Amino acid sequence: MSSNGNCAACGRAIDTSAKLCPYCGADPISGEKGVDTQAILQEVFHPREISTSESVLEFARQRQGIVIAGSLLVAFLVLAGFHQYVTMRNANAVTDAPAVPLSEITDLANQQKPAAAAPMPELDFPFEGRPQTMRTFIMERGALAPAPPPPPGGAAAASAAVG
Repeated sequence: MSSNGNCAACGRAIDTSAKLCPYCGADPISGEKGVDTQAILQEVFHPREISTSESVLEFARQRQGIVIAGSLLVAFLVLAGFHQYVTMRNANAVTDAPAVPLSEITDLANQQKPAAAAPMPELDFPFEGRPQTMRTFIMERGALAPAPPPPPGGAAAASAAVG
């Protein structure tokens, strides 16, 4: 079973059988840093060379909130600038035509009587009180006419008429 001791360099509680302090990397008994852990890490795990564009993307990933806020600020400034441009343009670009009074546009009593709607013409289709016969008039080119509907009496009346 391991016992707990303290590192002489940083004073944190560590295992007494440890050769290096896991917090500061020093010898836990003497407190001196005999091993440069960063150099060992660089030697074992070769750092990757990063291009400028990759470093910019990594910077943006690490500071995502700031990048989003900055993007929103730039978008707001672009929209505000566009609004200012349109406002200034509208103030300067004025027509020479006389103004139309609003009462001419909105006064319903001053308008002429609209033309009366034409009545629907009488549609004389052979409807015979059954909507099924109307379906025969609505066909596509080349379609066959549907079979005639059964007589109103049902199947019993059809069999009586045959027999």
